[in-house]
Amino acid sequence: MIVLIGLFAGFYGGLFGVGGGTIIVPALIWLGQRPKVAAATSLAAIGITAVAGAIFYLWYGEVRVLYALLLGIPAATGAVFGTAFQQRLQSRVLTALFAVLLAAIGLKLVIG
Repeated sequence: MIVLIGLFAGFYGGLFGVGGGTIIVPALIWLGQRPKVAAATSLAAIGITAVAGAIFYLWYGEVRVLYALLLGIPAATGAVFGTAFQQRLQSRVLTALFAVLLAAIGLKLVIG
């Protein structure tokens, strides 16, 4: 089941640029992992996925390297602070916040 989740997340990530938070984390929670473990595992896995996808996008000339650096460096910093903050939250609160975030993004995509 973990391998199938990985395949689906990788395909979805390559198609839309997402996968870890929207596929891997909910799927791992569904399989019984704690939200913190699911998020940590997803971050570790997404590094591999991101490199593989970026290489192919770079091959097709679709990567803006300067933008990637300007996004990636602050995002890495944010990930450190986000991880530290996450460790202070209860699993139930973390799951609820995550659900609200996904619902808000979905609503924004549908409404525009």
